[in-house]
Amino acid sequence: MIGDVLLEPLRNGVDAVVLKGLLQVGAAVTIALVVVGVSRLRGLALEREFSIALVRGFVQVIVMGSLIGVLLTVQYFWSWLILLGMIGGATWISKSRGEGLPGVTRVSLLSISFGAGTVVVLMTLTGAIESTVRDIVPVGSMVIANAMKINSLSLDRVRGEVRANREQIEAGLALGAPPSAVITQHVQTGVRAALIPTIDSLKSLGWVWIPGIMTGMILSGENPLYAALYQFAIMSMIFAAGGLTSMSSSILVGEHLFTDADQLKRIRPAEGDTTSVDEAG
Repeated sequence: MIGDVLLEPLRNGVDAVVLKGLLQVGAAVTIALVVVGVSRLRGLALEREFSIALVRGFVQVIVMGSLIGVLLTVQYFWSWLILLGMIGGATWISKSRGEGLPGVTRVSLLSISFGAGTVVVLMTLTGAIESTVRDIVPVGSMVIANAMKINSLSLDRVRGEVRANREQIEAGLALGAPPSAVITQHVQTGVRAALIPTIDSLKSLGWVWIPGIMTGMILSGENPLYAALYQFAIMSMIFAAGGLTSMSSSILVGEHLFTDADQLKRIRPAEGDTTSVDEAG
């Protein structure tokens, strides 16, 4: 009886493929758990977050894989509601990287919506993204996800810059400098740092790595040159969305850092940060 249950996936072509995928996931997770163990041994304190991310990622991608067939059959206008839901999720995840910064949730929502939304809408209007659920949802999700990552990097870097340079910022304010002048350097540092991964990806495109969309299109029989051009268009969209997101995020955070009396607000330590507020300044 038990043997029949175990052998059943092998008798069914679809289930056999799923079983193969589970074995591949098991191998990949085993390697990932080694990294978690090394993190614990080195005292990096990332094992909990990494483990949660692994579990969440697995559950979420399985749910999406199960629903993808349904999503591709819904009417076109639902694709925009799906993207709005993704922006909400991206905001919730990204804001944790800027924990302690004033107005971080509002900043994340506005920045990701502006950066990713502007690019997706314009590229759809120009025809670069076809007006179908099959195209808008996958491409839009990639743009939103990368905008989220860049927003997270920007928030994290700006928070670190302000906490590390609090005395310098307050000294500038005491000498009569406007808030925009004393914070500009730190905002620019955050923007540059956040865009480094995307810039490096563009530099290595087609040389160090061949992205998944291009590979999938070629394997499905699409013209390789068209696949390459389409992949570059996607990467350009991701870069544009990331740039708009990081710049708007940094500007908005800079505005929220000061009181109406042009005084620098205290930044609460993030969860797991052992440095107190006073020590940061």
